Amino acid sequence: MSLFGSSHFGLPRLKPLSSKRSHIVSVLDIGSTKVVCMIGRLTPREESQILPGRTHNIEIIGIGHQRSRGIKTGVIADLDALEGVIRLAVDAAERMAGLTVESLIVNLTAGRLGSDIYTATIDLGGQEVELNDLKKVLSAACQQSLRQDRSVLHSLATGFSLDGERGIRDPLAMYGDALGVDMHVVTAERSALKNLELSVNRAHLSVEGIVATPYASGLAALVDDEVELGCAAIDMGGGTTTISVFAEGKLVHTDAVGLGGHHVTTDLARGLSTRIEDAERLKVVHASALLNSSDERELISIPPIGEDDRDQPSQVPRALVSRIVSARIEETMELIRDRIQRSGFSPIVGKRVVLTGGASQLTGLAEVARRILARNVRIGRPMGVSGLPTAAKGPAFSTAVGLMIYPQVADMETHASQSGLLMSLGGNNSRIARMGQWLKESF
Repeated sequence: MSLFGSSHFGLPRLKPLSSKRSHIVSVLDIGSTKVVCMIGRLTPREESQILPGRTHNIEIIGIGHQRSRGIKTGVIADLDALEGVIRLAVDAAERMAGLTVESLIVNLTAGRLGSDIYTATIDLGGQEVELNDLKKVLSAACQQSLRQDRSVLHSLATGFSLDGERGIRDPLAMYGDALGVDMHVVTAERSALKNLELSVNRAHLSVEGIVATPYASGLAALVDDEVELGCAAIDMGGGTTTISVFAEGKLVHTDAVGLGGHHVTTDLARGLSTRIEDAERLKVVHASALLNSSDERELISIPPIGEDDRDQPSQVPRALVSRIVSARIEETMELIRDRIQRSGFSPIVGKRVVLTGGASQLTGLAEVARRILARNVRIGRPMGVSGLPTAAKGPAFSTAVGLMIYPQVADMETHASQSGLLMSLGGNNSRIARMGQWLKESF
């Protein structure tokens, strides 16, 4: 079934996970460098001090990944090529898991992701905040976010206010004259979503839900204290670098920069006159974002770009490779620093930044990021998941694991629908979550 029929609100919304039974979840991470399909078994877990926001344990029972084709800087450029890669990745995961996938949760990087805060206020007249009042104020905020050419991916109430007093998490049963809400809404262009759905449908699969890439990678790479206190997760992919800011347990801002690891590879290929494949190997084996005095004396063999056997490999100092790489890395980090500053969320981020994604594994990257961002930086790997093969435990697989985690937090979102409001506001056991369930049944 198409996500984009006549309905203006056509995106699929995940159903809340039952806290009492197991679920099989399939996800598809479509990136510029690789396409990953994961199949996981989610089993209910007891409340724990470790990752307390998780309601289920995740065990990966199937994984398949292929080198990406048909994607350029996060945008679909060749549907046929992408369809073939998706088929191969899903088939490998199905074989490993011993089951067939029909629908998947998919990530979205393209579509000029928009991140906006909408505020709405209603008059209470000094009365107690009731369920209907919450419904009204949330509906008013959701309606503001609707655009003809854009679709809402995520819509999270980041905080309520009563009579101008902000930072209230659960206003139910409190008294006041005015009830307000701040709603963080992540949107994307409808054309990008249509193309994403089409690429999955062509492989005879359906889309169960769509998650913004920066949200997914942040869910996998950040620990709960970082999410609560405020932190930025920077996902450095092959074609794009995405930024997500979390605070008080919620996603409060997203952004993206059109630079990634592949741009470093291309710089090396051009600067050293070698093939893209050889430049990628040089980057992984020899390159560093930090310049070292000993690099001037160490020579590296550069394969020629042509096929002529008479062409001999050239010898260049390792320092030249590092200079090419560091120039691009510094440009990317400066862009990220400026974007965080311009967003207005720099005070919320504070001194905490987590780098994740495949390109974050470059030698010396964390040190350069610390210097340019002037913040504490660590490399974030996917956490709280069992069954991952050793090769898939690195930062490159954070987005795929984040897609697996997402169903556990999807019920924090509030969405407008043709019938009114699709609501879930908080954890499965919270008073607001139970109120959301009541609203769904009643309206």
